[in-house]
Amino acid sequence: MTISLNIHLLLCLLAISLTCLLGCGRKDIQPAAEGLDKPAVVTDLSASGDKSPNENENTDTRHMVRAATTADGMQVDALSHADIHQVDWLKPRQQAQLATANQFNAFHNFQFRDRQPESGIQFRQIPVDCATREHKSAHYDHGNGVVVADVDNDGLLDIYFLTQAGSNELWRNLGGGKFENITEKSGTAVADRISVTASFADIDNDGDADLYITTVREGNILLANDGKGNFQDITAESGLGHHGHSSSPVFFDFDRDGLLDIFLTNVGTYTIDQQAPATAIKDRDVDYYVAFNDAFSGHLKPDRTETSILYKNMGENRFRDVSAEMNLQDTSWTGAASPIDANSDGWPDLYVTNMQGHDEYYENDRGKGFIRKSRDLFPKTPWGSMGIKVFDFDNDGQMDIFVTDMHSDMSENVPPEREKAKADMQYPESFLRSDGQSIYGNAFYRGAKDGTFSEISDEIGAENYWPWGLSVGDINADGFEDAFITASMNFPFRYGVNSLLLNDRGKRFVDSEFILGVEPRRDGQTSAICFEIDAATREFFGPAKPYLEKICEGRSGDIEVWGTLGTRSSVIFDVDEDGDLDIVTNEFNAEPMVLISDLTEKKPIHFLKIRLVGTKSNRDGLGARVVVHTKSGTYFKIHDGQSGYLGQSSYPLYFGLGEDDSVEKIEVLWPSGTTQFVDGPIAANSLITVTED
Repeated sequence: MTISLNIHLLLCLLAISLTCLLGCGRKDIQPAAEGLDKPAVVTDLSASGDKSPNENENTDTRHMVRAATTADGMQVDALSHADIHQVDWLKPRQQAQLATANQFNAFHNFQFRDRQPESGIQFRQIPVDCATREHKSAHYDHGNGVVVADVDNDGLLDIYFLTQAGSNELWRNLGGGKFENITEKSGTAVADRISVTASFADIDNDGDADLYITTVREGNILLANDGKGNFQDITAESGLGHHGHSSSPVFFDFDRDGLLDIFLTNVGTYTIDQQAPATAIKDRDVDYYVAFNDAFSGHLKPDRTETSILYKNMGENRFRDVSAEMNLQDTSWTGAASPIDANSDGWPDLYVTNMQGHDEYYENDRGKGFIRKSRDLFPKTPWGSMGIKVFDFDNDGQMDIFVTDMHSDMSENVPPEREKAKADMQYPESFLRSDGQSIYGNAFYRGAKDGTFSEISDEIGAENYWPWGLSVGDINADGFEDAFITASMNFPFRYGVNSLLLNDRGKRFVDSEFILGVEPRRDGQTSAICFEIDAATREFFGPAKPYLEKICEGRSGDIEVWGTLGTRSSVIFDVDEDGDLDIVTNEFNAEPMVLISDLTEKKPIHFLKIRLVGTKSNRDGLGARVVVHTKSGTYFKIHDGQSGYLGQSSYPLYFGLGEDDSVEKIEVLWPSGTTQFVDGPIAANSLITVTED
């Protein structure tokens, strides 16, 4: 095994060295690739297939092809519009999952339907060339976030979509599942740079949702809300205009002084000091920083490290970097983090994901600093962690942690039937550098009363393939939290499904994306136009060279290249205000999905929405512990705003109540340390605002 693996690595490195002469279509010299590129597909081209019927006769015509790498190598299929979305294994997989519907107890007699056209939302995420035509194994392929907040205080949640090239867009909720574009009016476009994601939070406790946006190298942006959905750029005076490779900004009050602080996750340097045009934008010039050819090996190079930053809110919309002072100088290649009070002392600790190595856990020393206790509490973590959500899976009153692992799955292209298994890791320890102490797939840590955690992902069915991150919510309102995991890659990979995991009453997760109508996508879509190759272009450079040459074999005319669809981020909330939870996504190189549930049409449900308003604590109430008591039991949530991969939103807590039609009592432990009770009975199916005494 060792000999064959080393041979494979040498071949891979040789192939990369030969093909990675240049990046993103340019002929300027940049460093040759070192280490591993993300997928081991460059060496698999000999196994590729091509279904073009007249391969040597395709001259002076326009070709339509779908390019996708499978477990059998790269497939370039010449297809008609009628067949471009056909994926052979989808129908059998759907039938197999539907056959399991009578094997679990969670209610599932309802469906989601993608109502994006009816919603009025016309946003489309536009990636840079390094993530499409000039595909590199770089962090541009992580896509963008989507977040929600009631930006104009009209009682309806609005949606902010982010993109790489082009304009971010803010869509105002008109009610009834309809939206209007208020981007220009609100001042939230940020069209002059490449965005990554954003977080909504009330930074100044004035009662409205402000917006912090991260970008690639051209400066993060803080926008202050005037309470009516109009935003003003206050970055310069705030101290938050960091220039780097930032990802998720996490708002939490680490010192419990009533002002929200920020932990800004920084990935690492994955671009060079050279720009190229984003060719998908036709009406104006948009440049972006070109990715390293060997960006996926960046964790092996100390000079590419970027330390994440802890900002303390000093008041008056000003922030100060206190990372060194608080002993929180994390150098992981991280894109996400989550607060968690793991030791139940009332002070928010921090779990930091690492997409290429060990995750880290920092215990909060009563607001005076952080103590690294990573391996003490979590001896093994996923090697390629991407998303994280902290929630109570089994209603035992203890916080559990679900971590998704994308990068372990990139070491090998597997067929669909192997997607529920942990990765058979192909990378050597010299590349992993985790001392054999990694989980090669998703992790689920069940919390115990003594403050310890046990990893039970395989036991409860928490594994899937190519996951980015997850949104959690009680989508069938039975009192147990379910999970929607955004998954799949795009060009040059095969189609992959999103995962919808129904919580079978705290015992296990059940795969339900086909049962509940999330898959197949609307109109059976699996692909979208990715880019075009004109007849005059047949010389290619960079890591995508083998793919592009394979696509062009035997074809001398223009080529329309289709790549697979893939979701990156999501948020779960009640889009149409009918009482059940819906799902909105941000896709990669496509318009979003607006997945509307018909649960309330199928059965009567009971739920309670709770909006927190802090007075001594931060106004959003982030960090509050909320317990809802009913005659059947208790439901427990921590209000952290973590709404999905790359996203933090400002929205009410949603409690599914099962068969209980009222609440006996609400208990809130505020970050200020005070406990408040709201006595019942409180009628179900309502929104209640709890203001801190």
